[in-house]
Amino acid sequence: MTSPVLTFFNNKGGVGKTSLIYHLAWMFASLRKRVVIIDLDPQANLTAAFLDEDKIEAIWNQQDLGSTIYQCVKPLTGVGDIAEPVLQNIATDLFLLPGDVNLSGYEDALSAEWPNSMGDNNLYRPMRILSSFWQVMQMAAQKVQADIILVDIGPNLGAINRSVLVATDYVTIPLGADLFSLQGLKNLGPTLRGWKNLWQKRLDNWNTSTEKSSFPDFRLPQGKMLTIGYLCQQHGVRLDRPVKAYDKWVQRIPDVYREYVLNETPQKKLRQEDDPYCLATIKHYRSLIPMAQEYRKPIFNLTSADGAIGSHANAVQDAKKDFRLLAGKIAEKIGVQL
Repeated sequence: MTSPVLTFFNNKGGVGKTSLIYHLAWMFASLRKRVVIIDLDPQANLTAAFLDEDKIEAIWNQQDLGSTIYQCVKPLTGVGDIAEPVLQNIATDLFLLPGDVNLSGYEDALSAEWPNSMGDNNLYRPMRILSSFWQVMQMAAQKVQADIILVDIGPNLGAINRSVLVATDYVTIPLGADLFSLQGLKNLGPTLRGWKNLWQKRLDNWNTSTEKSSFPDFRLPQGKMLTIGYLCQQHGVRLDRPVKAYDKWVQRIPDVYREYVLNETPQKKLRQEDDPYCLATIKHYRSLIPMAQEYRKPIFNLTSADGAIGSHANAVQDAKKDFRLLAGKIAEKIGVQL
């Protein structure tokens, strides 16, 4: 039995991806779903949201096996094997496998083993390395009997992200309402389809190899990469109506998503607010963001003691409703019962 892996990805940065995962992780945990968060962005911004700098520095300096995602896979760069992940218990039902700036050094190993995995023999080691992130994710989930694995990755199409997406069951795409997010969407769809096809060839190659019978307990991810929808970051509004620049780009998203991600015929004149693939429009919450960061908690857990009074208190309740609704939509699409 494996836990579903949900990855939030756009190869265009600055779309609020890390904050989104942070808040959804807290919301799922509050709904009594056990969550494991895996920070696979070498910048480790999600780790910094959950842990203070002193704790992160201690983890990075000690370099204990399994203490970060990199320390789990690092032995594979030598003659060792995957180390058991050591999870940080953030709160009830909420666990983190910290990120690591050293993860970038694993890119070379992943790049080198990609062609080797299509050889005629000696396939176990390349397939073990290419699937190592999935192996770690499932080991972590099994340790705490997790209901869902949430994954953050950086905004690029490199070898690390390819191996993360191979390990992914479901993909959600955060977007900004701008030209760059639309262009990223156009790149992302064909890339995901290409990676999925290439991984299937590697699975077929492994399944027909003579080595498979020698490793009966070796499981591999299926590389489903099923896109379940997108989330749009809200821009400035005036008199409750989007500014023209925002509206210009946001209304192009439904067609671009269908054509390039789903490989379907666009539905002309379908507005973003009517698009069933739009999971939510993520609000600004403006001054609540720094307040939440100061107290190291999600927006919807801020209290009057934290300074959330008056209109801020109303915004806190709105945020709770918004993220509860979003968690429900996502859970339904990935088969998790709330």
